[in-house]
This record gives sequence, C-alpha cells and structure tokens, in this order.
Amino acid sequence: MLIDMIEKLKGKTAIVTGGAQGMGFAIADMLAENEVKVVVCDIRGESACSAAEKIKAKGNIAHGIKVNVTDEGEVGEMVKETIDRFGSVDILVNNAGILKPTRIDDISKKEWDQVLDVNLNGVFLCSKAVLPFMKKSNFGRIVNMSSSAGRSVSTLGGAHYTASKAGVLGLTRAMAKEVSQYGITVNAVCPGLIDTEMVRRDCTPEKIKYYESIFPIPRLGTPQEVAQLVMFLCIDSYITGASIDINGGDLML
Repeated sequence: MLIDMIEKLKGKTAIVTGGAQGMGFAIADMLAENEVKVVVCDIRGESACSAAEKIKAKGNIAHGIKVNVTDEGEVGEMVKETIDRFGSVDILVNNAGILKPTRIDDISKKEWDQVLDVNLNGVFLCSKAVLPFMKKSNFGRIVNMSSSAGRSVSTLGGAHYTASKAGVLGLTRAMAKEVSQYGITVNAVCPGLIDTEMVRRDCTPEKIKYYESIFPIPRLGTPQEVAQLVMFLCIDSYITGASIDINGGDLML
C-alpha cells in the first residue's frame, strides 16, 4: 500500500526552500528519487543551482532558483517560475531557516526581526503564494520545518529562534484548519539535533559528544531520516495540523 501511495506522487512538483544543503537538500533529493519534479530554492542562488545539478546528475528532474523567502515579490516570482516550467506546484516544504545563539539580553531588535522574518514570515509568504494553485487542483502538501525548540526550548538557538519555531506550529494548525477542505494537508516536522552544516557550525565537537551521550538514541539524527518523515507526510492524505517530533527521544511529550 505504501508503494502505491508513493506512486501517486510521481510527476508532482515540489518546491523546497533552503534546499541547497543539509535537511533541505536531503528532502529535495529524496523527493526527486521518487520521480517528483523538484525546485530547489535558496537565498544562495549558485548553491541552489549546484544542488539541482547534483540531483539532475542522477537522472532526476530538478531546477534551482535564488529566492529570499522574506521578500514577497521574490516568493511570487519563485512560484511563477515553477508553474511556468513544470505546470503545477503540488508540494511545498518550508525548510529555509536561520539559527542565532544570542542570549536574550544581547538580542537586538534588528536580529530579532531577522530571525522571525526568515523562520516564520517566510513560511507564511511561501504558503500563501502556493495555496491558490493547490486549491485550484484540489491537492496540496505543505510541510513546515519547525523544531524541538517550537515544542519546548532550543538547545542551541536563542529566544528568537524558539519563538519563531513555536510560531510555525501555530501557523501550521491554523492553515490546516482553513485549507483541508481543498485536499491540502499542512503539517510540521520538529527535528531535534540533526547532523547538518548549521549544527556543526554552532556546536563544538565536545558539546555534540555530550548531547549524544544523554539522548536515548545516543547520536545525532541524519538529514535523510528527516527527509523520510517529510516524504511520508507528502504521501499521506489524512494527517493534517500535526507537529511530528524526530529527535531520538531527546524530547518526549
């Protein structure tokens, strides 16, 4: 039955923001491996195109686009280019995000706005841009990348990161309630510490070893494991408004 469900995704089109590396690239690559046409979007245009080329080198379909998810005009152009090239937009993975470790006493208004703008407003703008097309086709899958921080508090990030990821969970539930009647599901994924470039940048090897030692599953998660969960949410048609943890047991609610 699962194979039959995956078959139904063949030929669909997915936009993956923040898709140039880490979890975003793993998600884009896995979707493409299952014959989904993938648009890899990233604020670093060259990296987005390079990631798309890696996917295409395997014989799969991909296209890279530079986009700043906080810019409504650029987001609109991203969706238009996707429609012009592939004819539809069926899946949106809102993965673009930034993490800042600044403690609350030192967070400037500018930095607060930047984190909320990318992590929360970006999800809103991208989702709003694709919804008319999903409603028209009576099919859509939106997967928003939140975090264990959104369910509790961030291990590495500051208060602005936690607040933004909690906001994603509220937005996910509100959108799911409004659009489910159109055959669109909206869910959030809440990763814990995943072995990505961003985590390795902001966490020392000593800290990583410590965290691994206290996790029930004593290691970091992999981007591919997160991609598998996203893939499942793209094929399922009855889970909506959910926030699904993937954290090795670090947070159990």
